[in-house]
Order: sequence, then C-alpha cells, then structure tokens
Amino acid sequence: MGREQSLIDALSDLFILRGVPALIRSDNGPEFLAQAVRDWIAAVGAKTACVEPRSPWEPGNCESSNGQVSR
Repeated sequence: MGREQSLIDALSDLFILRGVPALIRSDNGPEFLAQAVRDWIAAVGAKTACVEPRSPWEPGNCESSNGQVSR
C-alpha cells in the first residue's frame, strides 16, 4: 500500500469517528500534494489549505525556536 492510500485510510477512520471537517490544513508534504488524496478529500466534501513556506504555522519555524528561549 502506498503512502497516499495509507493517508486516505487514516483520514477515513477519523472522518467516521469525528465527522468530515470543513477544512484540512497540512504541510506541503508529498502525501497531501498527491492528486489522489486531493481528489478524495474533495469527494468527501472537505477543502484543503496548505501551510505557506516560512509562515508562522510552518512546523520547522516553531521547532527551531524552541532551543532559543532562555529559561
């Protein structure tokens, strides 16, 4: 099973348990950029929003500042 299908399976389980969200925010990882995943998300009625590089929501920026805070 490919990475895209694994993601679709995991999201399916979550949507069954919690309902379909209005929006899915993700990084620009290859599994979220895959057309099969984007098509599936649209088919279930959700929209997608990718995090813009170098934005405050970008995980790398948040993690890189952790070691810079003085205690």
